[in-house]
Amino acid sequence: MTEFELKAIQPSAAPQWLGKAIRGSVSVLTTVLPQAWEGDWHENPKPQWIIPLSGRWFVESMDGTRIELGCGDISFGGDQHCRQIEGRRGHRSGTVGEAPAVLMLVQFDATSAPATACGFR
Repeated sequence: MTEFELKAIQPSAAPQWLGKAIRGSVSVLTTVLPQAWEGDWHENPKPQWIIPLSGRWFVESMDGTRIELGCGDISFGGDQHCRQIEGRRGHRSGTVGEAPAVLMLVQFDATSAPATACGFR
Protein backbone atom coordinates (compact mmCIF):
# COMPACT_ATOMS: atom_id res chain seq x y z
CA MET A 1 0.00 0.00 0.00
CA THR A 2 1.24 3.45 -0.86
CA GLU A 3 0.32 7.08 -0.26
CA PHE A 4 0.08 6.85 3.53
CA GLU A 5 1.19 9.47 6.05
CA LEU A 6 2.26 8.87 9.66
CA LYS A 7 0.14 11.27 11.73
CA ALA A 8 -2.46 11.41 14.49
CA ILE A 9 -6.10 11.02 13.48
CA GLN A 10 -6.92 13.54 16.27
CA PRO A 11 -4.47 15.89 18.05
CA SER A 12 -4.43 13.82 21.26
CA ALA A 13 -4.11 10.41 19.51
CA ALA A 14 -0.85 8.56 18.88
CA PRO A 15 0.42 8.69 15.27
CA GLN A 16 -0.78 6.02 12.88
CA TRP A 17 -0.48 5.42 9.13
CA LEU A 18 -3.38 7.23 7.43
CA GLY A 19 -4.32 6.89 3.80
CA LYS A 20 -5.99 9.51 1.66
CA ALA A 21 -9.62 10.04 2.70
CA ILE A 22 -12.34 9.43 0.13
CA ARG A 23 -15.07 11.91 0.99
CA GLY A 24 -18.65 11.96 -0.19
CA SER A 25 -21.95 10.17 0.16
CA VAL A 26 -22.11 6.48 0.98
CA SER A 27 -24.88 3.99 1.63
CA VAL A 28 -24.60 1.10 4.07
CA LEU A 29 -26.85 -1.93 3.72
CA THR A 30 -26.97 -5.56 4.74
CA THR A 31 -27.80 -8.44 2.42
CA VAL A 32 -28.38 -12.14 3.10
CA LEU A 33 -27.36 -14.68 0.46
CA PRO A 34 -29.30 -17.92 1.13
CA GLN A 35 -27.46 -21.22 1.61
CA ALA A 36 -26.60 -22.71 -1.83
CA TRP A 37 -27.23 -19.35 -3.57
CA GLU A 38 -25.22 -18.73 -6.72
CA GLY A 39 -25.46 -15.59 -8.84
CA ASP A 40 -24.78 -15.40 -12.55
CA TRP A 41 -22.26 -12.96 -14.09
CA HIS A 42 -22.96 -9.35 -13.10
CA GLU A 43 -21.25 -6.08 -12.20
CA ASN A 44 -21.39 -4.44 -8.79
CA PRO A 45 -24.14 -1.79 -8.88
CA LYS A 46 -21.78 0.81 -7.42
CA PRO A 47 -18.19 0.78 -6.17
CA GLN A 48 -18.50 -0.90 -2.76
CA TRP A 49 -16.71 -2.54 0.13
CA ILE A 50 -18.18 -5.96 0.96
CA ILE A 51 -17.72 -7.16 4.55
CA PRO A 52 -18.93 -10.65 5.55
CA LEU A 53 -20.68 -10.63 8.94
CA SER A 54 -21.44 -14.37 9.04
CA GLY A 55 -21.21 -17.36 6.75
CA ARG A 56 -18.90 -17.69 3.74
CA TRP A 57 -19.19 -16.60 0.13
CA PHE A 58 -17.09 -16.67 -3.03
CA VAL A 59 -16.28 -14.23 -5.81
CA GLU A 60 -15.02 -15.35 -9.23
CA SER A 61 -13.48 -12.78 -11.58
CA MET A 62 -13.64 -12.80 -15.37
CA ASP A 63 -10.17 -14.37 -15.61
CA GLY A 64 -11.34 -17.40 -13.59
CA THR A 65 -9.73 -16.41 -10.28
CA ARG A 66 -11.97 -17.49 -7.40
CA ILE A 67 -11.60 -16.47 -3.77
CA GLU A 68 -13.63 -17.43 -0.71
CA LEU A 69 -14.29 -14.94 2.08
CA GLY A 70 -15.70 -15.07 5.59
CA CYS A 71 -15.73 -13.05 8.79
CA GLY A 72 -12.60 -10.92 9.07
CA ASP A 73 -12.19 -10.63 5.28
CA ILE A 74 -13.10 -7.65 3.12
CA SER A 75 -13.50 -7.23 -0.63
CA PHE A 76 -13.75 -4.17 -2.87
CA GLY A 77 -16.21 -4.44 -5.75
CA GLY A 78 -15.24 -1.96 -8.42
CA ASP A 79 -16.11 -3.77 -11.64
CA GLN A 80 -18.59 -1.31 -13.12
CA HIS A 81 -18.58 -0.76 -16.91
CA CYS A 82 -16.64 -3.94 -17.76
CA ARG A 83 -16.49 -5.19 -21.30
CA GLN A 84 -18.04 -8.58 -21.94
CA ILE A 85 -15.61 -11.42 -22.66
CA GLU A 86 -16.87 -14.87 -23.64
CA GLY A 87 -20.27 -14.22 -22.07
CA ARG A 88 -18.74 -12.94 -18.82
CA ARG A 89 -19.10 -9.42 -17.45
CA GLY A 90 -17.99 -8.35 -13.97
CA HIS A 91 -17.96 -11.30 -11.60
CA ARG A 92 -20.09 -14.11 -10.25
CA SER A 93 -20.57 -14.96 -6.61
CA GLY A 94 -22.36 -17.33 -4.27
CA THR A 95 -22.45 -18.90 -0.84
CA VAL A 96 -20.05 -21.54 0.43
CA GLY A 97 -21.03 -24.16 3.01
CA GLU A 98 -24.22 -24.98 4.85
CA ALA A 99 -25.22 -21.50 6.04
CA PRO A 100 -26.40 -18.23 4.49
CA ALA A 101 -23.82 -15.47 4.04
CA VAL A 102 -24.70 -12.16 5.70
CA LEU A 103 -22.81 -9.29 4.06
CA MET A 104 -22.53 -5.60 4.88
CA LEU A 105 -22.14 -3.39 1.80
CA VAL A 106 -20.68 0.10 1.95
CA GLN A 107 -21.59 1.62 -1.42
CA PHE A 108 -20.16 4.86 -2.77
CA ASP A 109 -22.21 7.29 -4.81
CA ALA A 110 -20.76 7.36 -8.31
CA THR A 111 -19.47 10.92 -7.87
CA SER A 112 -17.54 10.14 -4.69
CA ALA A 113 -16.07 6.79 -5.75
CA PRO A 114 -12.50 6.29 -6.94
CA ALA A 115 -12.25 6.96 -10.67
CA THR A 116 -9.87 4.08 -11.41
CA ALA A 117 -9.79 0.37 -10.66
CA CYS A 118 -6.96 0.95 -8.19
CA GLY A 119 -8.38 4.08 -6.60
CA PHE A 120 -7.52 2.78 -3.12
CA ARG A 121 -3.79 2.34 -2.47
